[in-house]
Amino acid sequence: MTTRSEPAHDRSDPNLGAIMSERRQLINLAYRLLGSLADAEDAVQETYARWYTLSRAEQDAIASPGAWLTKVASRICLNLLGSARARRERYVGEWLPEPLPEPAEWTGVVVDPADRVTLDESISMAFLVVLESMTPAERVVFILHDVFRYAFPEVADIVGRTPAACRQLATSARRRIRTAQAPATPAARRADIVRDFKQAWEAKDIDALIGLLDPRVTVIGDSGGLASTSRHPVEGAEQVARGLVGLATRVRDVEFLERTVNGQPGLVAQQHGAIVTVYAFGIAEGKIKNIWAVRNPEKLRPWKSSR
Repeated sequence: MTTRSEPAHDRSDPNLGAIMSERRQLINLAYRLLGSLADAEDAVQETYARWYTLSRAEQDAIASPGAWLTKVASRICLNLLGSARARRERYVGEWLPEPLPEPAEWTGVVVDPADRVTLDESISMAFLVVLESMTPAERVVFILHDVFRYAFPEVADIVGRTPAACRQLATSARRRIRTAQAPATPAARRADIVRDFKQAWEAKDIDALIGLLDPRVTVIGDSGGLASTSRHPVEGAEQVARGLVGLATRVRDVEFLERTVNGQPGLVAQQHGAIVTVYAFGIAEGKIKNIWAVRNPEKLRPWKSSR
């Protein structure tokens, strides 16, 4: 994750307050578009760099600096999404979006409160995973229109397509969302299921784990080759349960903690005072259908241990 310095600009800039107040919105937009806080920070940094390459006269001629920044950031993200597909083909094992803790639990890596992403349904791990299945254009159009409520003519100007084409892209994206989404489970019930899962795992109770898992449950681990995990999804309740119990038997001195992961009930594994894995869950109809285990240490930097 990058650590930014302030843009090189004249600090007497009368627009500075208004321009920098857009930072939180841009970080929120870029994270949803890219699924990576590090990439989102880089995209926003590049956006501000482009603003400050403009002359004062060019800046003053822009009627809505916020709209200009959003357009530039969205276009940068659109380009990054295209190149990200090629990068992820070279990624070791499965790639998952970067998990985020509750704002109060961030480490000092991200210092600026404006960099903290607002946690809502549009950044749940399940939602971000579906976004990964979209084309870059679908993803940008859907996020801008359906999440951030930009009108199609505005979206069309940003992505360089007609409003009609953007409507089609949004329709296609919504179809992907509907196909992947399961009926919602109340938040309190999700928390209870995750707690029961934690207790069954700690007790190495295979039968209890199987009872909590959907028969077709899928576990995906992301290590980027920097930690041990299966490079391919593991499927099936019994296979997953036995694998979890085997892991609990082999690995010592690991403490599981209930934490909020991307706004949803989740778990973290803490070993020797450091967070080594973040677990997010897809839950529907009272069963765990998906477990996403992020072990890549580069994606765990915002997380801090309980000690």
